[in-house]
Amino acid sequence: MSGKVMFYCQHILGIGHLVRSLEIVRGLVSEFQVCFINGGAKIANFQPPRGIEIIDISAIETDPEFQELKPVDRSLSLEQVKEIRREKLLNIFAKFQPDILIVELFPFGRRRFSFELIPLLEKAKAAETKIVSSLRDILVTKQERQRHEEKVCRLINKYFDLLLIHGDPSLVKLEESFSRIQDLNCPVYYTGYVTQKLPKANQISIKKPLIVVSVGGGRFGHDLLECVVKTAPILEEKIPHYIQMFTGPFISEEIFERLQNLAAGKNNIAINVYTPDLLSYMQQADLSISMSGYNTTMNILNTGVKAMMMAFRGNGDREQEIRANKLEKLNRIKVIHAEDLQPEKFANKIITYLQEEPNQLQLDFTGVEKTAYYLRQLVQKPAVAV
Repeated sequence: MSGKVMFYCQHILGIGHLVRSLEIVRGLVSEFQVCFINGGAKIANFQPPRGIEIIDISAIETDPEFQELKPVDRSLSLEQVKEIRREKLLNIFAKFQPDILIVELFPFGRRRFSFELIPLLEKAKAAETKIVSSLRDILVTKQERQRHEEKVCRLINKYFDLLLIHGDPSLVKLEESFSRIQDLNCPVYYTGYVTQKLPKANQISIKKPLIVVSVGGGRFGHDLLECVVKTAPILEEKIPHYIQMFTGPFISEEIFERLQNLAAGKNNIAINVYTPDLLSYMQQADLSISMSGYNTTMNILNTGVKAMMMAFRGNGDREQEIRANKLEKLNRIKVIHAEDLQPEKFANKIITYLQEEPNQLQLDFTGVEKTAYYLRQLVQKPAVAV
């Protein structure tokens, strides 16, 4: 074993941060003892990697506009949950005594969790634990960007030993969403994209030809889902495709029921909440219709499926829009715009795109392996001269 890794992950709206983080630690278990801290809501039927100790601390979530943090357990106040979490994190650290502490996204994001992260970082620094920031390829654009970036630089330079960017600079450079990378004093490495391993073909029974529809966690993208359901009978008259829709584990019962009612009597569409086998569906699909979050995009690029993608635009966030537009310019995917969400128009776009042939991109998808390599290097003791 190369040592112990404590990995902190906080998802507050979707499931992308959790999925990517767990994929990273899946690649560490053969070399490191891993303690994984999940600060977000639990996900029903979610299958975590084997060999990892997962500790769910009192969950915190947010509203779709990222305006307010609130405890998932409404019997507790936010201040009570903050105190519980802060003490638990410090106790876990003291008991586990990690060689490496990995904090996902912070300090580039999750600054509202400074109440627990700064005490944790202080404790790790005092213990001479190596501290790593785990970061996706594109950051959320912040208001008062100059002030935000100044704070990021100060925190990175005070606490962190390493920054790992889970992306490929040939597609997106961090400088496009963070201008002061040259002011960071710690080593900075691109790991390549973090992707899930492709399953063996035909692991599940799938009706074909297939269009698979997904929107990540399910807290947004409802207008896209509703449009697809209304488009289904139009497609049934023109092409023989079957539609399998996954609404996401965080969708409200009210919206899920409305979609089910809209789909009632339609023979070419099935609606489910969640599947751990989304990659298998994408491998066998003729088309994927989805949002353009990090993990869904990696699944699309990794499987090679044709894709139509719509960007989340809440809270002024342009991360998904930037990613989707880059891929469309490279003729890899087709962007879905809000004005496209009219059943007749959308059906024609689907039929037209099914006849096109997108480019397949050569990107670095070794993010899991390279992350393990850089962490190994971080704690590797230099050889003693004889």
